[in-house]
Amino acid sequence: MPGYPVIPAHLRMPPSPALGPAAGNGGAAGPVPRTAAVVFGSALPVAVRFAGLLATRGLEQGLIGPREVPRLWDRHLLNCAVVAEFVDGRCRTLVDIGSGAGLPGLVLAMVLPDVAVTLLEPMERRCRFLAGCVTELELANVTVLRERAEDAAVKADVATARAVAPLPRLAELAIGVVRPGGMVLAIKGRTAMRELTDAEPVLRRLGARSAEVARAGHGKVVPATTVVRFFAR
Repeated sequence: MPGYPVIPAHLRMPPSPALGPAAGNGGAAGPVPRTAAVVFGSALPVAVRFAGLLATRGLEQGLIGPREVPRLWDRHLLNCAVVAEFVDGRCRTLVDIGSGAGLPGLVLAMVLPDVAVTLLEPMERRCRFLAGCVTELELANVTVLRERAEDAAVKADVATARAVAPLPRLAELAIGVVRPGGMVLAIKGRTAMRELTDAEPVLRRLGARSAEVARAGHGKVVPATTVVRFFAR
């Protein structure tokens, strides 16, 4: 595996002040589902704190909508965490494109502590939120990089994305930030198969291989998380 790229200091977002404590029982995010212990394992306390940050500061800053707070666990945190099933032990680096509120990038960093995660986000306001979360949650394996995917000097083993762009456009962005043979995991919903069909000409042009719709979290989350997965040439 290639070494993790060194990101110049002037491109890194400095940590912002601590965002404040989140209640241990889920706080503003509501009760923690029993399934969370299975999905997050030893990372559950960190996930609980992150849920509290999303339900307070994330809501205040417009990173999530009010309707999403009651379903943070089922629709967002658990939905993202099970994607780690696709990341095997050979993966050393992961880049999350358009991280926004940290979904799925921050969540995957929690459950994959041995993977160096880069949160790629072009908006300064979101980067400051992410940097504050990294500090508050003490996630030593995370770097926040304020950059557009098409401009980023990153070559990771795995690229992830959720609600960033339609698959034809996302494929172009993702191929640019993974190493040769690297894997792309695009979290999609009911439109996954249609988007994959629409993206086939782009995927062929890019030389992507083994494109498929896959599902993660069977028996853990309902419904299972739908992912479009493919590999760079």
